[in-house]
Amino acid sequence: MTGRRPHVVVAGGGIAGLAAAHRLASCGAEVDITLLESDHRLGGNIRTERIAGRPLDVGAEALLARVPAGVEMCRAVGLGDELVAPVTDQAYVWTDQLRPLPPRLMAGVPGGGGAVVRSGILSPAGLARAGLDLVLPDRLPAGDVSIGSVVRRRLGDQVLERLVDPLLGGIHAGNCDELSMRATAPQLQAALGRGHGLVRGLRALAAAAPGDPAAPVFLTLRGGLQDMVGALSESLGAVNVRTGIAVTDLQATDEGSPVRVALDGGEQLDADHVILAVPAFTASELLERDCPEAAAEMRAIRYASVATIALAYRPSALEGCPHGSGFLVARDRGSTITACTWSSSKWAQLAGDPALVKCSVGHAGDRSALDLDDERLIAAVRSDLSQAMGLDAEPLEQRVFRFERALPQYAVGHLERIARIEQALGDAAVSVCGAAYRGVGVASCIRDGQAAADASLAALGAAPRSGEASPAMISQ
Repeated sequence: MTGRRPHVVVAGGGIAGLAAAHRLASCGAEVDITLLESDHRLGGNIRTERIAGRPLDVGAEALLARVPAGVEMCRAVGLGDELVAPVTDQAYVWTDQLRPLPPRLMAGVPGGGGAVVRSGILSPAGLARAGLDLVLPDRLPAGDVSIGSVVRRRLGDQVLERLVDPLLGGIHAGNCDELSMRATAPQLQAALGRGHGLVRGLRALAAAAPGDPAAPVFLTLRGGLQDMVGALSESLGAVNVRTGIAVTDLQATDEGSPVRVALDGGEQLDADHVILAVPAFTASELLERDCPEAAAEMRAIRYASVATIALAYRPSALEGCPHGSGFLVARDRGSTITACTWSSSKWAQLAGDPALVKCSVGHAGDRSALDLDDERLIAAVRSDLSQAMGLDAEPLEQRVFRFERALPQYAVGHLERIARIEQALGDAAVSVCGAAYRGVGVASCIRDGQAAADASLAALGAAPRSGEASPAMISQ
């Protein structure tokens, strides 16, 4: 590295790649940075669209407050005063009808029995079966297991299918009988480890958790999360940001820089380190030749395709709806939609005329809804809304937004797979980050991008300039 500044190439301009580039540019290290994005827009699955004249997040819509990287990033780029909390956190689940989700719902498991009984979500038999958790002997699973296997054993099928799966399965557009407990719901394992059953263990964890229990779980930006993407891109300074350009190949080389980066226009860049902030299936293709073991593990990560249907109505059309933020859907309903957000009721900045409603469709292993054209998909969604909430009015505006292979599935053994990927990469001048690895949420992806940037700086020995904040201090 003597005599020249090292060059770091970040492939992928979603939120993880932007966070990595921001970390590199902000820490004061003497490095050159190039950010490449195959699309003509930055932000990946963050997408804010104007619906009925107002900014609606049709991809990711909020930051998980307990992962501080998201809120800290908003503050770092001057958007701290734009953070807002939901007006209400009262949600519903659609079983035979819309039924209120109990408060203190931890990983989909209710913290108190009274609200569950009153909600009618569980039948008398389902309630009785859930009560066995209080007397069943604790037994921590040997190794990783699915969320479904633990919840079914402790609390029964109804709790899984009407509470846990609509929530946790919905977050991942997956199936809790396949999702890894360690990777997607580690609090369940921690609760069992306390030795008092699943429900009592979760209550104890909640009581011992630091912070204000009344603090909002989610936050978003008043103008939509695309504002964070814009502010981040504007804060990158000397970073060479190039959109509409895809990385087509990586090749290890002994000549000069350790990695040659091929672009789809025939251009080549020499890089001292590459951060792959792209989907795992794209990263696997780029690593196939020089790191086949890591590539094989990445190929094994499955993805779900999803879509968002945004609809605008006269407020009078929703007058009969209960107060709340929206509803989840029990999988056994067999409906097209998997969730519905009453956006104008959930977020104060979206209140008014017209009222905005947002529906989600698609989950792992079933893309039947995604295979419908827009007209038929909207018709199926409106049929579900009619059944669930009696919403039969003609929308003032309706639009479909599709996200192909958007949500990685953390199958049983996911964390072990990530460890094998890291081991296979070894001393390669490549880091990986993004939703495929250590969390699908926006805040988790920001944290992962920052960690990848720190790893690249450590590998290069590129220390911050004297007097500058170190990478570890940027998020504080």
